[in-house]
Amino acid sequence: MADSGVVVVDKPADWTSHDVVAKTRGLARTRRVGHAGTLDPMATGVLVLGIEKGTKLLGHLTLTEKTYEATIRLGLVTNTDDAEGEPGARVDASAVTDAGVHAAVAKLTGPIQQVPPQVSAIKVDGKRAYKSAREGKEVALKARTVTVSQFDVTAIRHTPDGFVDVDAVITGSSGTYIRSLARDMGADLGVGGHLTALRRNRVGPYDLSQARTLDQLATEFTLVPLAHAVAAAFPVRTMDEAETRAIRHGNRISESSLGEGPVGLFAPDGSVIALGENRPGHMKPVVVFSPA
Repeated sequence: MADSGVVVVDKPADWTSHDVVAKTRGLARTRRVGHAGTLDPMATGVLVLGIEKGTKLLGHLTLTEKTYEATIRLGLVTNTDDAEGEPGARVDASAVTDAGVHAAVAKLTGPIQQVPPQVSAIKVDGKRAYKSAREGKEVALKARTVTVSQFDVTAIRHTPDGFVDVDAVITGSSGTYIRSLARDMGADLGVGGHLTALRRNRVGPYDLSQARTLDQLATEFTLVPLAHAVAAAFPVRTMDEAETRAIRHGNRISESSLGEGPVGLFAPDGSVIALGENRPGHMKPVVVFSPA
């Protein structure tokens, strides 16, 4: 059986996240592989996969922030808000100034209300929005609060055919759509916009320095062991023997001073036992990796 832990993949372009999971199942020789947040086929970069017991981490890792390098093209909209979609209205963006770009970026920085793209996995009346979009139906998607903590413009380029390409480094909370930022920047500037390139540099504590291509993983399957993965992503509490026994049985222990959680709960020998969260007056396990 494969070891438990996390694999950080540098996803290639034109692969779906499901494609990467399927390939990794073969490389790891286990069906128990999942991902912590998808990347669109067009995008490259960090895709965090859980292997065996590492899959239990994934629902908690998706709550963390992510950093991207993006290129936004002003002057054209698409039905997916990125370069994979059908082109729509074209507007000459040559009059857009650098100051205008920076002003639009400022409006999209910090806590903002963001409407997801029509082609997204958001469910409306029990149906994925992208499935409705494929049927030619537009659905009403509600705006959600997301936080864009970093939106640094690194280059602004005017093309001979009237487009403006904006390169940026963007950090957003879970649920932030970079495609929607491109769409909303273009709308604010009155010329439309869409995303033409996206590379994810970081998911929480996992970044490109730890990522391996699928070819590299086929040569040497590099896995972050479960204990190291938990320690990298969460505060660590080392329990005594009595607390360890309690948590292994799914019982509560004393409240943690490390915040609400999740907190990585470790046995005295350094093995990871569970993730815990504070409740009024106590801490309880929310994920148990090593039950009694």
